Amino acid sequence: MGAIEKVSRFAGKTFTFWVIIVAVLAYMYPGNFKWLGGYVVPLLGIVMFGMGLTLSAADFKEVFRRPKEVALGVVGHFIIMPLLAFLLAVGLHLPKEVAVGVILVGCCPSGTSSNVMVFLARGNVALAVSIASVSTILAPIFTPLLIFLLASKWVHISVGSLFLSIVQVIIVPLCLGFLIKKFFGKQAAASTKAMPLVSVIAIVLIVSGVVAGAQAQIAKTGLLIFAVVILHNILGYCLGFFFSRLFGMDLSKQKAVAMEVGMQNSGLGVAIASTSFSPLAAVPSAIFSVWHNISGSILAFIFSKIDDKHKEEKDKDKKLAG
Repeated sequence: MGAIEKVSRFAGKTFTFWVIIVAVLAYMYPGNFKWLGGYVVPLLGIVMFGMGLTLSAADFKEVFRRPKEVALGVVGHFIIMPLLAFLLAVGLHLPKEVAVGVILVGCCPSGTSSNVMVFLARGNVALAVSIASVSTILAPIFTPLLIFLLASKWVHISVGSLFLSIVQVIIVPLCLGFLIKKFFGKQAAASTKAMPLVSVIAIVLIVSGVVAGAQAQIAKTGLLIFAVVILHNILGYCLGFFFSRLFGMDLSKQKAVAMEVGMQNSGLGVAIASTSFSPLAAVPSAIFSVWHNISGSILAFIFSKIDDKHKEEKDKDKKLAG
């Protein structure tokens, strides 16, 4: 098990690298990867099951300790990213399928890797975990409603089918993982050591299947989608940071909210687009999956340095006072 744990940690640390490599290969040789598109939903279910194995009742204590701050983080997430997506789609006159895809990823809950980025940024991890957990649980309600409100301009939206799809893809495997951890703690603890590796493989396969399936469309609109995804993500970080600052949160909480607002569960966006819309609509989510891990790592590094500067200033003040 030690060897698996080491490989799993390595895979987790080099996740972005593998996603980029496989995405490039899928684009160059789509025929070898296109068949994976049919397995997007079960693959995402595996990722969410793994997330469920890591959840515990303690993760939700922060909700009761600081309900206002958790609520602000969740509200900020479900307001800022969807509205940004809509404004970008309208303002840049995006093609119909691309517009739907951008709005779709904007309406998803917090990303599965956001908590790790908050930890690296020396932010408030407890707050981040609570925001991510609550936004994921509320996704079956808010994600379909937001997609309906914002994307109906371009396509017909069935709120009921989206609700069922999200419950099947996220809530069922999440709850299953949570229950297995609760009743089979020892076995679950052992399996969680391998879950980062399993999750990385699953997400890499999802991205490769989507890229291969939409290779022709990406060739036509790829640069546009890349630009929109990068802009969407960076604006999400900035607005999330200043949104939390507006409500008087300290620096560590501002970092947490910025990451939780700006990073999306893009795997869910891929799954919904693949089952309810079109291959091209799944591309923004696939690109977001690659990009937000790159940007999140960079922002985490910057945030950690900001934290160090504040500590140095406090230490100097203490020495002067002494």
